[in-house]
Amino acid sequence: MDFYTATGKMALGSRLRRLSEQMTEQAAGIYDLYQIDLQPKWFPVFYSLSPTDEKSITDIAREIGHTHPSVSQIVREMSAKGYVTEKKGETDGRKNFVLLSPLGLRIREKMQPQLVDVTSAIEKAMKETNHDLWKAIAEWELLLEQKSLLRRVQEEQKLRERDAVEIVDYTPAYQAAFRQLNEEWISTYFRMEESDYKALDHPREYILDQGGYIYIGLYKGEPVATCALIHMDDGGFELAKMAVSPKAQGLGIGYLIGKACIEKARALGARRVYLESNTALKPAINLYHKLGFRKAAGAPSPYERCNIQMELVF
Repeated sequence: MDFYTATGKMALGSRLRRLSEQMTEQAAGIYDLYQIDLQPKWFPVFYSLSPTDEKSITDIAREIGHTHPSVSQIVREMSAKGYVTEKKGETDGRKNFVLLSPLGLRIREKMQPQLVDVTSAIEKAMKETNHDLWKAIAEWELLLEQKSLLRRVQEEQKLRERDAVEIVDYTPAYQAAFRQLNEEWISTYFRMEESDYKALDHPREYILDQGGYIYIGLYKGEPVATCALIHMDDGGFELAKMAVSPKAQGLGIGYLIGKACIEKARALGARRVYLESNTALKPAINLYHKLGFRKAAGAPSPYERCNIQMELVF
């Protein structure tokens, strides 16, 4: 138990497997006690078979929560022992149906005292514990159906990595990164245009000195995202030059830097934030919707790649 104490919750699966192995090993001894020649792993399939009704492999697998191949293997093993018989479906020859053989029915009847005694023993053991294991298992099964453990770990991973994300104001030291990050994504999907070169090569003259702002997203101190607010004649701002490095995608940094720009515009008393994009950039469009932007109509864009305009009205 020192190993599980040291590793903690990370070893939950290993500890449950160990408990399962203990239970399976002791179950084999219980079958011997009642002189029942049955492997513990057969029990769910065996018990799911009614004394009278036949069931398909698919029905059994769905009922006991096993995979189809697993049930098929167990049925083959039980058939070799003479406990079940298999037959093809009358209307669908591709389906195998399973039912208890006469020997299987006798074994089922012989098992009844064992089932009574095992149930009683487990109930008494549970009364000796502070927690109801049966209810806890049901709770965990429901939790994992609603959201898998993998998904839960992925969410924790994002939260941890997000702690290393920082949104900072632009300084001349980030000019090269500002240009590189934007040129990288634009060149991947479209082509660089004259307006791009002006803003990226001269951000102070074309953005900052015109009443705009630029933010840089850092991950572990490295610039991996950019976003700019360009001041508009109507007092609003255009959200532009948003770029996230492929190596930083999945951290939620696009949302964070976009939110920082929106909050800045709101704090400055802007009536709206406007943007231009392309519907081929589905992740970007989804991000804009998440930030609160909706499709809008605006003046003709200077960019050839623009085919959608959106705005967020405060």
